[in-house]
Amino acid sequence: MKYGISIPSLSSASRDIPAGIVVFLVALPLCLGIALASGAPLFAGVIGGIIGGIVVTLFSGSELSVSGPAAGLASIVASAIIALGSFPVFLTAVVLAGIIQLGIAAIRAGSLGNFIPHSVIKGMLAAIGITIILKQIPHAVGYDHGFTDEEMAFAGWDWLNIFLDPFRALDMNILQPGAVIITLVCLGIILLWELKPIKRQAWTKIIPGALVSVLVGALLNEAFGLFNTGWQLTAEKDHVVELPVISSIGGFFGQFTFPDLSAVFRIDVWTIALTIAIIASIESVLSVEAVDKMDPEKRISDVNRELFAQGIGNTLSGFIGGIPVTSVIVRSSANVYAGGRSRTSSLVHGLLLLLAVVLIPSVLNTIPLACLAAVLLVVGYKLSSIKLIRAMWKEGYTQFLPFIVTCIVIVATDILVGVGIGLLVSVFFVMKSYHRTSMTLVSEGHNWLLRFNKDMTFVQKSSLKNALRQIPSDSHVIIDGTKALYVDHDIYETILDFNQAAHHRNITIEYHHFYGKQGAHTNG
Repeated sequence: MKYGISIPSLSSASRDIPAGIVVFLVALPLCLGIALASGAPLFAGVIGGIIGGIVVTLFSGSELSVSGPAAGLASIVASAIIALGSFPVFLTAVVLAGIIQLGIAAIRAGSLGNFIPHSVIKGMLAAIGITIILKQIPHAVGYDHGFTDEEMAFAGWDWLNIFLDPFRALDMNILQPGAVIITLVCLGIILLWELKPIKRQAWTKIIPGALVSVLVGALLNEAFGLFNTGWQLTAEKDHVVELPVISSIGGFFGQFTFPDLSAVFRIDVWTIALTIAIIASIESVLSVEAVDKMDPEKRISDVNRELFAQGIGNTLSGFIGGIPVTSVIVRSSANVYAGGRSRTSSLVHGLLLLLAVVLIPSVLNTIPLACLAAVLLVVGYKLSSIKLIRAMWKEGYTQFLPFIVTCIVIVATDILVGVGIGLLVSVFFVMKSYHRTSMTLVSEGHNWLLRFNKDMTFVQKSSLKNALRQIPSDSHVIIDGTKALYVDHDIYETILDFNQAAHHRNITIEYHHFYGKQGAHTNG
């Protein structure tokens, strides 16, 4: 395995730089919110975002994936910090998790993500889209009570809060007129950019609608303040971006926390490190697979290289006080829909995070969350559109059921449980189809033909037994294994048992190209 730094291409910089700015504006509050939800220092979330945007990008195997702190790990991080007793000890677990990810990449285990069917991946995308919409409605109307995580904190959600909190936010008594106006204006700008006459304009490729909407929204909020309308959104009620203000270089470096490496021999540290590594790797692989589906150029990413990049990122993040990072579908999808076409956009977003916390925190703290909510509402709808649901329905129930089950379970529980159950549903249909087509049994009078249409394993054992039961006494049977390159021992044993019983039922058996297959033995 030889993976090194790869400098992103600048050939599409005119689209990547504006997209990177949009992703930066979306990622900034997410980094802070996830750190808060994780029980970690807020600056640790920013560090994770910087590492994900710069370091992971330079090693990444995906052109459009954007990495950073992931809400899916928030509950694990929060419980781990408490269990380990201190944040520096937890950072040691993050470092070890990164090293474990490097090992996973070295044995090329990331390729297991290729076995996840597209129906499950699309179900995951749709669930994420629905989750984004539900989580952004309160911000869109100026009701932010209990919504510290801007992304999709799947784990630990209360069933009622999933659905009730967004609708509580629509209570006319708690609506913030300023937030509603800003959201509608921003949505209008973004949707205007989606119109074909506008999209055909060259300048729209340089200036994305999402970026314009954020700028207009921020200016509109400042105008509310100038005219004393009472509609201005402020930090007092958590309606704007809140970034720590760093006044000096010393203050910047004072935000860093370093791991307690003396804890490297603790079993509980390794247990948590392994948990973080596995979950972060799975989420990264799933995210990369999903982003490849959204890529207009349909490029195929090297998932093992991506895991290598994630391992480098988490190792470094842990060393300088950052929380774990993964490839994150929300940032990645925002990147795609903002016009990003290469890793340059992700790199730009990481550099801007770094510059922002050092140079202009006060300026960024004027951006209303309603602006970002408008951007994410559009992203959420594109991921879970009626068009997508209709398309999956047309593909048949074998594709639609894994899709819809994955979607519902992820929204109700968490992403890993949803994907796992979706995979089980997909496997069920695959097995059903495999059983149906693996062999054929036909008859003419007392003559029967049992033909194996493909390789035979223990999976077909039940179907084979059912087929053999249909053969009556006083019959002649041909068992044809011509099309089977491999016959499992379980299949051989089942045929052998039938062969022995056949003597008592006056059944004669003729074998064609059955014996001599790999895994099968002759009976002499």
